[in-house]
Amino acid sequence: MASAPVRVRFCPSPTGNPHVGLVRTALFNWAFARHHQGTLVFRIEDTDAARDSEESYQQLLDSMRWLGFDWQEGPEVGGPHAPYRQSQRMDLYKEVADKLLDAGHAYRCYCTTTELEERREAARAAGKPSGYDGHCRELSAEQVAQYEAEGREPIVRFRMPDETITFTDLVRGEITYTPENVPDYGIVRANGAPLYTLVNPVDDALMEITHVLRGEDLLSSTPRQIALYRALIELGIAKEIPAFGHLPYVMGEGNKKLSKRDPQSSLNLYRERGFLPEGLLNYLSLLGWSLSADRDVFSIEEMVAAFDVADVNPNPARFDLKKAEAINADHIRMLDVKDFTERCRPWLQQPVAPWAPEDFDETKWQTIAPHAQSRLKVLAEITDNVDFLFLPEPVFDEASWTKAMKEGSDALLRTAREKLDAADWSSPESLKEAVLAAGEAHGLKLGKAQAPVRVAVTGRTVGLPLFESLQILGKEKSLARVDAALAKLTA
Repeated sequence: MASAPVRVRFCPSPTGNPHVGLVRTALFNWAFARHHQGTLVFRIEDTDAARDSEESYQQLLDSMRWLGFDWQEGPEVGGPHAPYRQSQRMDLYKEVADKLLDAGHAYRCYCTTTELEERREAARAAGKPSGYDGHCRELSAEQVAQYEAEGREPIVRFRMPDETITFTDLVRGEITYTPENVPDYGIVRANGAPLYTLVNPVDDALMEITHVLRGEDLLSSTPRQIALYRALIELGIAKEIPAFGHLPYVMGEGNKKLSKRDPQSSLNLYRERGFLPEGLLNYLSLLGWSLSADRDVFSIEEMVAAFDVADVNPNPARFDLKKAEAINADHIRMLDVKDFTERCRPWLQQPVAPWAPEDFDETKWQTIAPHAQSRLKVLAEITDNVDFLFLPEPVFDEASWTKAMKEGSDALLRTAREKLDAADWSSPESLKEAVLAAGEAHGLKLGKAQAPVRVAVTGRTVGLPLFESLQILGKEKSLARVDAALAKLTA
């Protein structure tokens, strides 16, 4: 019998900015669906009105598009199981909760928060599990009447079966939970609002999700969902229990789980710094998976072709910013030059660029771009690399000035100016020979000789190839900047 077509889901909550752990989960689901020619369902879990926002929802959509993810069902696409925002499916959840109550799979719990906490404390003191103790499982009609007369508003709890639950995790292998560790749990609040514990598996069931790939932090909820699935199958609501795979934690500084509050977790931060989507996704794919033992840089197409959730490592993965930048730099170098020049545009235009719009020179940009492409880790670095071309005068980094302008630098600059004035400015090699000759005249090798020239012209000790930069800036401006540096040195 042929297996059912793969259907996975990505179901974030629209709260705050998207974070890289969320993106890694989306990536693995998207790649898994692509690998198996399956369906990715993009679902928005927006039942928490106090925390969800329309702004965050729009950010989610924008982020998914920026990353290059497509989905076969969900917002802006539609599909046979619409709507795909949980806030628009409330009637459906109420209907399922009522069916669970009628069939005895769920019951109303009248316990107050104070009573629950007192019983938990007593259980802990006795060395027993402190989960819900089943107090309201078998209430008599008289007890229910008494509680309602007291004005108590019940929540709805799912009745967990008194049996061990074992399942095979796609990442972690066989996992077993015993009944005492999985107590009855709430599925509907006292005000009638459904909880995540109900809406998530109900939507997975109705949308016929075959594989649930999600974070390790949700592992403990799996036996509860499996029990709920069995009840939904019995009621004719679900067809089968999906396969579960729990992805490893992404760790931040100090080997702590990377949280939304950590600055380095924000997807927007990487967009603003100029990470390429393909570079960031390449790195995030390495947080728990690898293409091969000796290869870290690859295309998203190569990842999709090779991706198997069984190859995901269950151990926590540490986010390493330097490695992420190095991989992004590789992807920048892999771009077609024309593509590179266009992707840099947001950092070459206002309000980011420090120069006036009329001072930007497209020809100079097109000429310098190939030299810049091989030196960037992130696209945002382009501004500091090329600002000397478009600003009226260089922005001096005082530390660089002090480092380069040592005793005798004025004499070297005078000689370099003479040699450069006589050089052939159509050839970077001629400019290099001029500075080399100036250095030899003062007993210096090229590296030492070019440092004062570079700082005089660009303001920095490191940057793009000096002689190509001089040529692109032009003879008149370059010599004027050497003159200005000499004036500053002798003032």
